[in-house]
Amino acid sequence: MVQQEQIRQSKAIQRQTGKTFHLATRVLPERVRHPTYVLYAFFRVADEVVDAAETAPPEEQRRRLEELRRQALGREETDDPVLDAFAELRDRYDIPDADVEVFIDAMLSDIETDRYETYADLEAYMDGSAAAVGRMMTEIMETPQAEEALPHATALGEAFQLSNFLRDVREDVVERDRIYLPQETLERHGVTEEQVLNFEYDANFRAAMREELERAESLYREGVEGIRYLPEDCQFAVLLAAVLYADHHREIRRRDCDVLSTTPSLSTSRKLFLLAKTRLYWAFERDPVAVFRRVSVVPYPDEDDSARDPGHSGPATGRTWWPWPSGGVGRRLSGWLRSFTRSE
Repeated sequence: MVQQEQIRQSKAIQRQTGKTFHLATRVLPERVRHPTYVLYAFFRVADEVVDAAETAPPEEQRRRLEELRRQALGREETDDPVLDAFAELRDRYDIPDADVEVFIDAMLSDIETDRYETYADLEAYMDGSAAAVGRMMTEIMETPQAEEALPHATALGEAFQLSNFLRDVREDVVERDRIYLPQETLERHGVTEEQVLNFEYDANFRAAMREELERAESLYREGVEGIRYLPEDCQFAVLLAAVLYADHHREIRRRDCDVLSTTPSLSTSRKLFLLAKTRLYWAFERDPVAVFRRVSVVPYPDEDDSARDPGHSGPATGRTWWPWPSGGVGRRLSGWLRSFTRSE
């Protein structure tokens, strides 16, 4: 059985390194929240092996990842509390070995691969580094309609990671000498690799970013469609995660897609605003797609202005106006938000 100390360490890792994901995790039911801390901590342990390129040669990185693979799959004992907890978790929730394998394979590819020629190449990488994460989350939620949910979980995992890639273009170059934007997209818009490496922003780069933003938003629409297949006590948390991750697109567009001069980020106040807003709409309409369309910045092709909340901050302006509800609803929501920010 996973021990409280293992959960504490896993939770500390998530709080420090995955603030957006941590916020969404906190609204999961406890039965899923604690396993999620362990799951995320395992991902970070593997990710940190890859990010240790300056202190460890590739052979050592590969050796350590293969060791992590054996320990995570229960084929080798470990004294690492995070890996021990993950191995127990895998057994308890019947997480497929294939998803663990493909995740470790993706981490191994990160050691030698720092460019992706096509989106298909990037998608193959994300199947291990992100989509497998979504599939594992579906397992620990004990989803009755897992077969229906899994394709959407895959899409949502890819959407989250693609948003991160689009947000972190500058950071990935500076810290890892990596470019996750597909080379074919850059070339189609006349953007060279040297231009990205030198942080030279222009209209061509903006056009390439817009194309990838639209691709990610298509994945969000597909992913959110599957939230209805998840257990009812988990739906709000996954919906909130989708709203939060997609909101980076608002920040990117607010900067006219210039992610070369700075890395956009969401403020704590913005995240809490989105948390409260999503919670309010969820209280009145427990339809994940309907609430996502109301609250998120992701556009829908068939949408007109009446489909959105009047305070929706659209892609172009980033303006926000939202009337806080008065009376009992407002007091309950305000009290819930205060208790949430004080908890854990």
